[in-house]
Amino acid sequence: MRVTVLCGGPSCEREVSLVSGKGVADALREAGHNVTVSDISPDDLAGLDLPCDVIFPVLHGDFGESGELQEILEARGLPFVGSGSSASRLGMDKIAAKQVWRDRGLSTPAWRVLRDIPENPIELGLPVVVKAIRSGSSIDVFICKTAADVLEAARTLVGKHDEYMMEQFIAGTELTVSLLENRALPVIAIETGREWYDFKAKYTQGQSQHNFAPPLPAEIIERAKRLAVEASRALGCRDLGRVDIMVDADNNCYLLEINTIPGFTPTSLMPDAAAHAGIRFAELVDRLVNVAWERAGIPDAAAV
Repeated sequence: MRVTVLCGGPSCEREVSLVSGKGVADALREAGHNVTVSDISPDDLAGLDLPCDVIFPVLHGDFGESGELQEILEARGLPFVGSGSSASRLGMDKIAAKQVWRDRGLSTPAWRVLRDIPENPIELGLPVVVKAIRSGSSIDVFICKTAADVLEAARTLVGKHDEYMMEQFIAGTELTVSLLENRALPVIAIETGREWYDFKAKYTQGQSQHNFAPPLPAEIIERAKRLAVEASRALGCRDLGRVDIMVDADNNCYLLEINTIPGFTPTSLMPDAAAHAGIRFAELVDRLVNVAWERAGIPDAAAV
């Protein structure tokens, strides 16, 4: 099959996307596909003019993951891997996703949307998470332990984003549930020697560990799997994804966010979860392009 892998893009996650794109392209070639890699942006869509059977977007962040690219692919009638434009927009916008989950009765930490410096920096208690609403890879995320920390983080984000959010901090075990065709892969508990699972912990070899045997009751692991599937379905996602969940000391599960285009780097979570389920990297990406090919010409009934 002729596959065009799209990567790079204009977002602050560009470098991560280039690494992910190379990994996907190499694996697709191993699986026997004819692969072209294209670095694409809103100002350069030449990669979409290449003859191909399926597009595999591996762009993280703005444009590639936030629905704009998917809308272009839909308008051109090009089969592609991953969620459609509507679900992608919801998944990229942390507030929009949390509102859908709350309306569906799915647990997610309390939050506030802010545009200026908060009048009450401890409204949601301390510690508290202050972060950008439409960003990934833990970029522009701050765990604030004091009111002064909150104000410093707010000053940083006000200068970079039209709006940002404060979110209730949930102490406990951080789980991530990767989804393949809306089925949960083995659950990973994220462990790191750093203060939290930040950008360096995510993308530096040796800075984090993937624990497939978290110290939690089996029923909590199964609950987290069900919650991840429900969260994905509520947004209308398809093909693949990764849902991040916190489990507190009382074993309550809280949805943090969803990634509709998870990383495919050497330290990424979804390929590791798939491997733990017996699915090699080449098999994983081959399966995804075949799903997209089979869907070609069929309206996206899952779109929200």
